[in-house]
Amino acid sequence: MLEVRSLGIEGVLEIIPKRHGDARGYFVETYQAERFSQAGIGLSFVQDNQSYSAAAGVLRGLHYQLAPRAQDKLLRVIRGALLDVAVDIRRSSPTFGKWVALEITAEKGNQILVPKGFAHGFVTLVPDTEVLYKVTDTYSPEHDRSIRFDDPAIGIEWPSLAGGFQLSDKDLRAPVLAAAEVFT
Repeated sequence: MLEVRSLGIEGVLEIIPKRHGDARGYFVETYQAERFSQAGIGLSFVQDNQSYSAAAGVLRGLHYQLAPRAQDKLLRVIRGALLDVAVDIRRSSPTFGKWVALEITAEKGNQILVPKGFAHGFVTLVPDTEVLYKVTDTYSPEHDRSIRFDDPAIGIEWPSLAGGFQLSDKDLRAPVLAAAEVFT
């Protein structure tokens, strides 16, 4: 059983799998192809990725891959908490440049589905946050792109965290949306 909720931009979904718990803990099917298909999510995932962030304020993104190697992503947190952001970068979309955010936590067990055509990023809200995510295509350095996390034209409302953000050099050098290569 899955609870699926739209986040306000077509295709970006919060997914909450049912947890079966007792005094020992819980069991959950985080992904089951037939149940996802019954919920209208008929994707074929080909790679699983994992990231670990030692501190609160680690910001990763905004990342995406261009066609023909674009990726749908299904992300969940197995330890800790983060704020996840998806930005519509499809020029022909009525929501181009708009963003949605969702707090994802290990405690809640919720997930986010970020479809192709979106830039994706997150910031850790607590130390020792561990993330697992599935993608529908493998990593391709030739198609890998990023957009500046603090582009004022997008206006993402990142949380204020003591100590600020920690970013990679790649993310610090990312172009703003207006200068980025995006989807048509």
